[in-house]
Amino acid sequence: MWELRLAEAGRRCGPDHADAARVLILHTAHADAEALTRVYHQGTADERRAVLHALPHLVPGPEALPLVEDALRTNDTRLVAAALGPYGARHLDAHAWRHAVLKCLFTGVALDLVADLDRRARGDAELARMLADYAAERTAAGRTVPEDLHRVLALTGSAPTQGDGPDAPHGKES
Repeated sequence: MWELRLAEAGRRCGPDHADAARVLILHTAHADAEALTRVYHQGTADERRAVLHALPHLVPGPEALPLVEDALRTNDTRLVAAALGPYGARHLDAHAWRHAVLKCLFTGVALDLVADLDRRARGDAELARMLADYAAERTAAGRTVPEDLHRVLALTGSAPTQGDGPDAPHGKES
């Protein structure tokens, strides 16, 4: 019965409240990883997003990680953002998480939506290298570099300090 209510949430609650209603339905149903996987694969994009939002409340271990990985392979930026919520932050390995951050930059997903970004990016030299390479590619192609990139690069500890950037004065006055 709860799966029917999940499907009806958009019509019954309207688009402004449907996400919260779906997450509450999943939580109230105590949906386990198996049920969440079934709903995710059979559901609409909105229902998939609700499953991703509900994961940290319903699945303590990594058994639902394939759902996060599936969402990260999509071109639906809403699913990508939901996949990088608290569950993804807790269970994605460093390699997959770094690539997900880059995907956010490629697709325009605001990095403010990436859970635990500050902690995971802090001191991550490999992420810094990847971000620098991406920025160099964008610059070489005459494209803008997303502002979020600079913020995350600063978190890694590899951002240019004031006075080291391309617009810095050449030479110091005594």
